[in-house]
Amino acid sequence: MHIGIIGLPNSSKTTIFNALTGGVAETASFSSGRFAVQHAFVEVPDPRLDALVALFQPPKIARARVEYHDIAGLTRGMGEGGLSGEILGAVAQNDALLHVVRAFDDDEVPHPEIDVDPARDVDLVDTELLLSDLAIVERRIERVRAQMKRPGAKDALAEAEVELALLQRLVAALESETPVRDLDLSSAEEKLIRGFQLLTAKPIMLLLNTGDVDVQDPTSILTYPHRRAELLTIRGQIEMELAQLDAEDRAELLAEYGIREPGLDRVIRHSYRLLGLQSFFTAGEREVHAWTIPVGATALEAAGTIHSDLARGFIRAEVVAWSDLVEAGSFAAARLAGKMRLEGRDYVMRDGDVIEVRFNV
Repeated sequence: MHIGIIGLPNSSKTTIFNALTGGVAETASFSSGRFAVQHAFVEVPDPRLDALVALFQPPKIARARVEYHDIAGLTRGMGEGGLSGEILGAVAQNDALLHVVRAFDDDEVPHPEIDVDPARDVDLVDTELLLSDLAIVERRIERVRAQMKRPGAKDALAEAEVELALLQRLVAALESETPVRDLDLSSAEEKLIRGFQLLTAKPIMLLLNTGDVDVQDPTSILTYPHRRAELLTIRGQIEMELAQLDAEDRAELLAEYGIREPGLDRVIRHSYRLLGLQSFFTAGEREVHAWTIPVGATALEAAGTIHSDLARGFIRAEVVAWSDLVEAGSFAAARLAGKMRLEGRDYVMRDGDVIEVRFNV
């Protein structure tokens, strides 16, 4: 899972990057004006995997991972005519975007728009993404129209007409300030535009940094009535300090500030929901491994995630809920208790399933 952290300069993006990754990237009161991207992998916290590790005590543990990309700040006017190549590439490579929105005052950190206004800042960044997408779609329309003027087979012309109609629909939406993610697109249409890497088609999480103020309800700051979007608050500086501590000191500080769950855990949980993802596990005395698959994936697809040979030679899958396995104490005990099931290739995986694949190649 790749998540790009975007926002205005001095929006506290790097503070949030450090809070999520435990990093020590330099934060500053003024933007450097240079384009840069910082990268970090984060292991996904999962108490279910921890319980399986405690049960099997394997020498190897493989947690799911998220890669965060802290992208240089976007500014007013950057999207006009399309974002520049390196910025566009840095944003487009991600599965989802995490837009850090400043919702705190600090006289020592100037705001590029003079004053703090979260709703305005969200609209500003959204506009730049819309303008960038509009430039991409309009250029594609020019190419498709040029192709249609050349002699060719009727099938190629028909395909071009279908694409042109979809592109014109996208233009109308973008010009009316409607992100692509809000449109009702068929699976064929989504496939057709996937290669364009449209930024407003990506799922987005708005993370409102409220500074030292504890705000539980983000909608008390702003609303965001768009599809495939999440809205969260975070106390960025406190969370960054928490990320630098060991487990014992972190627990003390969490209690002191009344934080029930670290920001990383909340952000990752909502990221999974935003992207329609879930986890399943393989477990044993040699290794406990967390795997990530889309919600609705089948046992065959889960087997292929582990290794292509398992999918190619798939026979059956033994499946047990992680909690039933932990309660039983072993696979053998779970079988005796009737908690393990034999499932075929079309079984729809559930979040937290533990699976053993029977296969023959």
